[in-house]
This record gives sequence, C-alpha cells and structure tokens, in this order.
Amino acid sequence: MASQVLVAANRGPLSYDLSADGTLDARRGGGGLVSGLSAALAQQPDALWICAALSDGDREAVRRGVSEPGVRMLDIDPAVYDDAYNGIANSVLWFTHHHLYDSPRTPVFDARFREQWQSYTAYNQAFAEALAHEAAEGARVLVQDYHLALVPGALRELRPDLRIAHFTHTPWAAPEFLDMLPGDVREQLVQGMLGADVVGFHTTAWADSFRAGARPDEERTRVAVFPLGVDADELRALAHRPEVDEKLAGLREEVAGRKTVVRVDRTELSKNILRGLLAYRELLTVHPEWRGEVVHLASAYPSRQDLEAYRSYTAAVRELADEVNAEFGTPDWQPVLVSVQDDFSRSLAAYRMADVALVNPVRDGMNLVAKEIPVVSEAGCALVLSTGAGAYEELREQALTVNPYDVSATAEALHAALAMPAAERADRTKRLAAAATALPPSAWFEAQLTALSR
Repeated sequence: MASQVLVAANRGPLSYDLSADGTLDARRGGGGLVSGLSAALAQQPDALWICAALSDGDREAVRRGVSEPGVRMLDIDPAVYDDAYNGIANSVLWFTHHHLYDSPRTPVFDARFREQWQSYTAYNQAFAEALAHEAAEGARVLVQDYHLALVPGALRELRPDLRIAHFTHTPWAAPEFLDMLPGDVREQLVQGMLGADVVGFHTTAWADSFRAGARPDEERTRVAVFPLGVDADELRALAHRPEVDEKLAGLREEVAGRKTVVRVDRTELSKNILRGLLAYRELLTVHPEWRGEVVHLASAYPSRQDLEAYRSYTAAVRELADEVNAEFGTPDWQPVLVSVQDDFSRSLAAYRMADVALVNPVRDGMNLVAKEIPVVSEAGCALVLSTGAGAYEELREQALTVNPYDVSATAEALHAALAMPAAERADRTKRLAAAATALPPSAWFEAQLTALSR
C-alpha cells in the first residue's frame, strides 16, 4: 500500500542482530530523535520510514524479506555505502559544513574522491527510487540530513507530484567553505537540496548560510527554521531508571561532595573537547581556590574510529586528561574523571549531578546536550555555552557564553559558573529548561509536516 507520509534517513528506528544460529533479533534504536520520529510516525496512517541496512543483520533481514511495519531497509552494496557514508558524508560534507579543514593539507579532491562521489550519488539515487516507488500521489516526504542531500532533486525528477522537505541536522557551510568543493559537485549538492519544497535547519544562522551559498528562489524552495528540542517527560523518565540511580551513586562516591563540571560529547572534532580540558586546566592554575573543590566529569564517547583523524583526537583527549590529573591531582582528589566508553546511563547520572555544564563546540548544528542537562540537573546547573553551538540562539540569554577558541575566557566562565549563587543558578536552569523543551521531537516533526501542507 502506498504511503502518504514518508521519512528517509541513513539510520532507521531499529536494527537486527544476527546470532550464530542464524536467528534475527530486532532492536529498537535509541536517542530522542528516533523516539520522537517514531512516536510522530505512529500517529500517521500508512507512514513509512526508509533507511539503509547498516549491519550484517540488517542486510540479512532484507534478503530474507523480514521487516517491521512502517519500515523499509535498503540493502546497498557495502562498498558503495562505505564510500558514500565515510568517504563523502563524514569526510567531506561534515568537514565542509563544520569548517574543519586544515586547509594547507585538506581537502584533496582527486580521482579517489570522484569514485566516492559516484557512490554518494548512487546511494542517494537508491533512496530517491525507493521513495518514488512507495509514495502515494501527493504524499509528503521528509528527508533527513547531509547523508541524503541529493535525494530531493532526484526524487523531484521521478515524482514531481510529491511534497518534499529536507532537514539538515548539521550547520550549513558558509559560502567560502562551500566554494572549496569542485564546481560541479557544489552545483549537484545545491541543486539536490533545491529539489525540496521546504529546506529546514535548526537555526537562523544555518538557514542564512544556505541562502547565501545556494541562493534559492523562495517561491519554489522555502527556507525554514525548526529548532529541535527535547522531550522533558521522556528524558526525566530515562534519567531516573534504576541503572542510572546505580551509576549516580557511584559517581557521587567518586566526587565526594565536590562541585561538578559536566560535559558529554562524542569525540568529534567539532566538539572542542581539547580546548575545554585546557580551559579547565587554566581554571585550576589561575584560580587555585578550586583545587580539591571541583571535579570535571567528562564523557567523551569514541566516534568514527575507522577514520585516523578521529582515532588520534580520541587519544589526545585521553592524554590531556591524564596530564591534568598528573599536574593537579592529590591522593584524595582526581581533577578529571574521563570516560571514553559509550555509557548513556553514566551520562544521565552526570546530568543529574551537574553544577556546571560545559558545551563549547567550535560549530554544531544544535547540540542537544546543552538542552538536556538543564532539564534533568537536580540542583540546577550553570551552562557555559559557546557561540558556535546551534543552541546558542535559544539559550544565550540564560547561559554564560564564550568564544570557543578563547581558552582563557572559557576558564573565567567556568569560574563564574562555579561561583554563581544557588538562587541565580536555579532561576537560570528553569528558564533554560523551558527554552529547551519548546519544540520536542514530535512537535518538531509535525511542524515540518505542517509546512509541507501549506
């Protein structure tokens, strides 16, 4: 049966585990966005989520014809997928939109890049063809993120009757960074996006960057802002599960009544974890009164470890944390408790005990951590937030804002945050939480559907 509402995303709402005896077990995906989209789609008759088969279990499920209602996985050749996902999406588009290139050395657009770009084009075409096949006449299609930037244009050629939205969860590159791409590739990227009726971003800043570089005719392609928030009830329920209580008890024992500075990030280059640790070290140097009085709980989950730049960055985070502990630590005080394990329960426990939240990305589409911590912090937390976070637009009035490159200013903001009176901290936290929950995932999804109905 053809669908009236379709979502296309690289990752789907579930994945399959293939056991040694050949059985397939379905697992629901985690995270607020997957939960929010799943809940919203459940309210739509005949809705369909199209995604890529990411694992051996996923691909086996496709081959056996195993599927969950409302989900269709695409079995894309693993070599094509790797070129599209790692070669282009994560190594080119992510770096372009986050302004991460070391320009004397990168990027290099050579023959290998051209092969990978062909794979990216084929990957996007596979999604466009699946959507064209599954969509009912005049259906609404919501395409998600930079992995699928070419889908709107390709789908428009196949099915001009459809109403198409594309939402980019990253920033959009400033024109001078977009212009680093080869001319024909830049043109394909822009024209792919302009195939949509509505192009959405988290913030006005990223929408304006798209307008400046793509120059859309807004009679045909409307550029809109949908700032994704968090679901307060769901997040608080997750944060008070028994396993989180257990982690919280352990962290409280380690912290031993001291104040906490909390950060939770993937070891992603744009997250600026190293400068955050340098700022914390400068805090302890310039304000020695905090020695023995504060602990930095730093969760830095390994990300994209198949790419060398990410492996070396993760190693540098570990090394710098060790240096700070060696320089300032005492027999009864470890200044930094760093975790490089993907442990969501530990992160939620850290959220609950946060006195200060440090969110200092160089450039970030939204950064939901900046919104999540104030929602679940038990005693209230002061937020130190960089101007590079997408959340800056909504949270800046109640946060202590910093230039992400200015280590000294970040150290002083940490000092001010730690010294903030409890009443002011509680008041700021209340206002931060209200802003953070203004457009939870289900409402964010509905807002995009409504925009397509106009």
